[in-house]
Amino acid sequence: MVGGAVIRIVPDPVSNSTLANSTLMDEINQKRVVVAASVTMLAGIFQLLLGVLRVGFIVIYLSQSLISGFTTAAAIHVVVSQLKFIFQLTVPGYNIPLGIIWTLKGIFEQITKTNIADLVTSLIILVIVFFVKELNERYKTKLPAPIPIELIVTVIATGLSYGFDFKGKFQVDTIGKLEKGFQAPFSPDVGIFESCVGDGFAIAIVGFAVAFSVAKVYSIKHDYPIDANQELIAFGIGNLFGGAFKGFAASTSLSRSGVQESTGGKTQIAGLLSAVIVLIVILAIGHLLEPLQKSVLAALALGNLKGMLMQFKEIKILWGKDRYDCLIWIVTFLAGILLGLDLGLAAGVGFELLTVIFRAQFPKCTVLANVGRSDIYRNRKDYTDIYEPEGVKIFRCPSPIFFANIEFFKDKLIAAVGFKPLRVLRKRNKALRKIRRMLKKGELQVTPKGLICTVNGISDSDEELDNNRIEELDQPTYTKDLPIQIDWNSDLPPNIMVPKIDTHSVILDFSAVSFLDVSALRVLGQTLKEFVRIDVDVYIVGAHDGVLDKLERCGFFDDEIKPSMFFLTIHDAVLYILLKKDLELSAPKYKPNMEKEDKDHYVINTNGLRSRELMAPSETKF
Repeated sequence: MVGGAVIRIVPDPVSNSTLANSTLMDEINQKRVVVAASVTMLAGIFQLLLGVLRVGFIVIYLSQSLISGFTTAAAIHVVVSQLKFIFQLTVPGYNIPLGIIWTLKGIFEQITKTNIADLVTSLIILVIVFFVKELNERYKTKLPAPIPIELIVTVIATGLSYGFDFKGKFQVDTIGKLEKGFQAPFSPDVGIFESCVGDGFAIAIVGFAVAFSVAKVYSIKHDYPIDANQELIAFGIGNLFGGAFKGFAASTSLSRSGVQESTGGKTQIAGLLSAVIVLIVILAIGHLLEPLQKSVLAALALGNLKGMLMQFKEIKILWGKDRYDCLIWIVTFLAGILLGLDLGLAAGVGFELLTVIFRAQFPKCTVLANVGRSDIYRNRKDYTDIYEPEGVKIFRCPSPIFFANIEFFKDKLIAAVGFKPLRVLRKRNKALRKIRRMLKKGELQVTPKGLICTVNGISDSDEELDNNRIEELDQPTYTKDLPIQIDWNSDLPPNIMVPKIDTHSVILDFSAVSFLDVSALRVLGQTLKEFVRIDVDVYIVGAHDGVLDKLERCGFFDDEIKPSMFFLTIHDAVLYILLKKDLELSAPKYKPNMEKEDKDHYVINTNGLRSRELMAPSETKF
């Protein structure tokens, strides 16, 4: 990412230009060093500010599946970047989408130019490192300390390369001359800051994300906490001062972190010792490493990526546990490989948030039943010894209800009860129109046994079929002007077709509903009214205090939707319903309608009237 900013601000000279000589290249390289250092300082400033402002909370969006897929993709990038050193090929880096494919293409195009000495050395080093790593792992309880194979190999390889003159005999690529001491600090160019603000911010975020992802992997493995804000401040200060001395942007190195962890480094002392050794190399003994082959360092890097690459095993495990997490792993990995780590991280986080929205938009709603005749209610599909009160449906939604999933919630609720309340309401209002017309014409007579039709071949009237008055059909059924109160589940006169429903109560379990928005409240209120208007009682149980406060503030309650529908638990609501039905069944089957003066009028009520004003026992009422 730093290289991309450098090339954009200080591009390569035109190849056919006569000015493209060594002097010009030296000037260009000096400018590029200044740009790289300026970008590093700018990234440090952003990281320091984000840490001071406590913005480290953004790491909560980096799930374990995302981190695993992201670090595995980063490990693949490291592998590909080290291949050119193993084969000793001149392949440029590509900080663009599909850059890894272009790198591999360049490697395969030049594969015939491979330096056999570097390749053989790398393979030998890899075999040795893997073998000793296995010994360290198998006998870790018996060894006082892990065998520092990386240090041993580095010393031996450096000595062999120097003693046998590998560079002269086999033209291997070595580290070469290392400058002693530190560069003098410099004052950054504000103009460069203005040109690379976006690059500096992107490097700050991606560098921190990579570092935190790797740190998270090891924190879980070794069970210690990490503070995201502290990490931001540390990287910010490090990049700020490092850039001032013409240093390069710092982040976590997967390969070197693997070396540190595999050799037993667990505390800040390990980091301090590493820093001291680097300091000694820079100031005193750096020239001793000049004969060391770059292929040796590449092999050591690959040998310590085994742990990261073994994370591929998580795909099978996640597929069996949670397929959403498995998809997050795969998408983040593929995006990191194909788009690069910066865009890949953004794509992974975006897909992860999309899965959260998808899961919230399409929750797994269930119908509950009593388990074992106790006060426990679970998904009726998961148990055999269940009890479902007759005429009672218990519906559970395990997510917040908001504008994106309210229609899905409504559809699932309708599917659970088995009928559309609005359709039933409209059918009943249409039937009432027809009953009034037939009573007026004398085509219906009221008897103690019900309504009797006195004519045959009744046809639908234009009024009953007039859909221009559809709003009237959505209103509560009004029967006070009729000489009877109709039981919609009993047999009605011919040509009056109304769906019969066997559900008299619906219990909504809101224990997992953390919030409702205004759009959801509007649709929910209308849906509940549709049930109430067809004499289906609705009860809401387990609602949180915040949900109840929201309902009060939004004016959710009225004459049809009352606070008395709320209960603490499902069992309380079921007991209330059973008590209420017992009282209804003990009521007289036929009784005069006292609102009418005509004593010959009767109320036909097979199952008893459902009064929503019935008071529950104090110990069960919410």
